[in-house]
Amino acid sequence: MVGKFIIKSGELIPIEKATMSLGNIEYAYGFGVYETIKLQNDIIYFAKDHVERLIKSAEQIGLVHRFIASKLLEELNLLISKNGISSANIKMLLIGAEDLQDVELFIFMLNPLYPSKKLYSEGASVITIEYERLFPKAKTLNMLGSYLAFKKAKNSNCYDALFVDKNGNITEGTRTNFFTMKEKTIFSPPEEKVLGGITRKTLLYVARKNNFKVIEREIPRKDIAKYDGAFLTTSISSKIIPVRKIDDFDFKEISLDLKLLSDSYSQFFKNCGGKFDEK
Repeated sequence: MVGKFIIKSGELIPIEKATMSLGNIEYAYGFGVYETIKLQNDIIYFAKDHVERLIKSAEQIGLVHRFIASKLLEELNLLISKNGISSANIKMLLIGAEDLQDVELFIFMLNPLYPSKKLYSEGASVITIEYERLFPKAKTLNMLGSYLAFKKAKNSNCYDALFVDKNGNITEGTRTNFFTMKEKTIFSPPEEKVLGGITRKTLLYVARKNNFKVIEREIPRKDIAKYDGAFLTTSISSKIIPVRKIDDFDFKEISLDLKLLSDSYSQFFKNCGGKFDEK
């Protein structure tokens, strides 16, 4: 963590006083939800969208709490102001409890992590792993499957691992959204099967604005060779990450259409001021 302060359930406190009960069975069982928000050069990116998704994730797993979106947005700004940090990743961690008053929400700052520049120019290697997340549309603390898959990817010198469902379809990465391309058509797994990523939403908006066709459909692992390319998005990066290799299959090159989309999205991110309005 970075900074001198965190916010615990609405109260600004010194970081050394950020404690949690070891007897909290809900935390031990992963009964909680979280968000990671990008702060770069004093701009909070898509804060309202992240806070809204945090609350929706809680609803999906039946986590009842007393926190209000508008108040959480105020607390984000307070934390940034008190810590005096201009660039960081801000984590919001909501942990359930049997008693409503024992539900806790932590907001704290972490050092920003950015993919290497080499990934953007040369593309990433990824592996596939058969796994389906419980509550795929919620960002929950039930992360053991994702942790083990990501660890396997790292041990294989890969950037991420892509999940494959019981029908052989690729859904998403452990911490990324996944897309394929064929000329100027972008294919995305069905929204009901993946976490509705905020970066995913903005990316598809930019794609449509730049005359790309967007189709949501299953992406079978066995059909990867039929596409011109693939790419990833993540909330901690303002850029598209091209995929160069999936398991043993190599894409020949990063297509010009993918480079065009990447440039368009980077330009959108640069000019959006941290806010998104589909209108």
